[in-house]
Amino acid sequence: MAEFDLDAHIRKVPDFPKPGILFYDVTSVLMHPDAFRWCVDELVRPHRNGGVDAIAAVDARGFLFGAPIARELGLPLILVRKKGKLPGASYQRQFALEYGTDTIEIHTADLAEPRTVFLVDDLIATGGTLQAAAAIIEDAGSTVVEIGAVIALPFLNYDALLGDYAVRSLIQYHGE
Repeated sequence: MAEFDLDAHIRKVPDFPKPGILFYDVTSVLMHPDAFRWCVDELVRPHRNGGVDAIAAVDARGFLFGAPIARELGLPLILVRKKGKLPGASYQRQFALEYGTDTIEIHTADLAEPRTVFLVDDLIATGGTLQAAAAIIEDAGSTVVEIGAVIALPFLNYDALLGDYAVRSLIQYHGE
């Protein structure tokens, strides 16, 4: 199989969301069906022969990749939502942002039985959201076997929060 140039399909937006930040926009991948298909196929590949029994995807762009992965593998999809978006009982976890905190939640019913979970997001920056999601999943009695993303930014030191997990990304950017 020929090497795929994923970088050519990722839009880079300077000074967003504030001056000095280079934003890596994964939504541009969605405009290229070949790139989107390649990403889903690559994220699915290591799990095709088992080892996980659920996919968890982080709100909101993680849903775009998690849903086709779950469909391809024939597995349940667990949604990791921002606070206040889920009806009924949920597990919640607060985590630090650059300025302040945020909270994510998962339906308690979605984690009622222990599962082995592949946790998916579009991009790994500092790792705070994914670490909080993994903590919810594990506190509920399940196991996160891998964290996967299309893009990773190791220069933001996500390994400080995610170092206990197997982390896989399809492309890494190392800052400017």
